[in-house]
Amino acid sequence: MRIIFVRHGHSNYEKDCLTELGHLQAAAVAERLKSENILKIFSSTRNRAYETAKYIAAPFGMEVEACDFMKEIQWGSVNGEPIFQNGNPWLVADDLVAQGLDVMDPDWTEKEPFCKSKVVAHVQNVREHFDAWLASFGYERDGLYYRVRNGNQDTVVMTSHAGSSSAVLAHLFNLRFAFVCAALKPDFTSITVISFDGANGSLISPIIEVLNDARHIAGIRVDKA
Repeated sequence: MRIIFVRHGHSNYEKDCLTELGHLQAAAVAERLKSENILKIFSSTRNRAYETAKYIAAPFGMEVEACDFMKEIQWGSVNGEPIFQNGNPWLVADDLVAQGLDVMDPDWTEKEPFCKSKVVAHVQNVREHFDAWLASFGYERDGLYYRVRNGNQDTVVMTSHAGSSSAVLAHLFNLRFAFVCAALKPDFTSITVISFDGANGSLISPIIEVLNDARHIAGIRVDKA
C-alpha cells in the first residue's frame, strides 16, 4: 500500500479557503499526481484541504472522502493561561533547537511548553484515529511497527495540513513530534509518499519513498497589477 500525503495549497486561514496562489498550486499538484494509479482520495474536513483534494480528484472523477481526524491540530493553552509561542508548535521546536535542547526527548509531552498545550491531546487523537484508518486497509499497529493482515498494492491520497501530517509521520516512524516540527516544514502542496510492503502476517516498518517534495510549484506566482 502507498499513501500520498499532500499538504493544502496557500490559504486564507481566517476564511479557511485557498487563495488565488493556492488554487494554482492545487492545480499543479493535481497535474503531477494524475498519472498515479489512485484508488481513493481522502481529505481533512478543513475547507482549504478539501479544496486542494478536489483538484486531485477531478482527473479521476472521484469523490473526496472526509477524514475529520486529519484536520489541523491546535496549539492553545489547556487551562487558558498564557503559553509560550501561542499558536505555533514550529516556533516552539525552533526555540528548543536554539537552546540546544533535545527535540527527541521521550518525555516531551510532560515538559513545558508542551505539557500546557492542547497540542498533546490533538497529536494523540491523530495517531489513534490514523491507526484505526490504516487498519481498515489491512495494516494494524503492533508495538512499534505494523502487522500486515491483508496486504495490497493500493495507492491512496491523504490531503491535510502541516501539523496533522507531522503528527502522523512522527507516529509512523517512532519519532518525537517536536523533532518532526523542527526537521520537516512542508511547503504548500508538498508531497510525501509512504509505502507499506510485506507478506501477510509479517511485521513491517513503513518506507519513505518521497519526503516533502514541492518541485511542482517552483516558479508559480500571482502577478499583482
